[in-house]
Amino acid sequence: MSSTPDQQPIQRTVGKRVSREGQPMTDPARAADRDAMTRNARYRTRAPKGVFFYSSHEEMAADRLRWTVDLMAERDQTAADLAAKDQAR
Repeated sequence: MSSTPDQQPIQRTVGKRVSREGQPMTDPARAADRDAMTRNARYRTRAPKGVFFYSSHEEMAADRLRWTVDLMAERDQTAADLAAKDQAR
């Protein structure tokens, strides 16, 4: 146990971790990991980049809601476009 009073000793590890040391992300066994990283890289919040200054919380919430609705509408349109393509085949 550490002599520092704010440190807590680790008594046990729950679960299992697999080391990925030296395993390239191009390995077919890691395809799910690669796909997850690609999805995260493509994720868009719809909030434009920059620093915003608002005079009230309500003004900020309205912008955030607008950005969220815009993203939902875009995703819905994309899904509809993909469904139309699949039906055309």
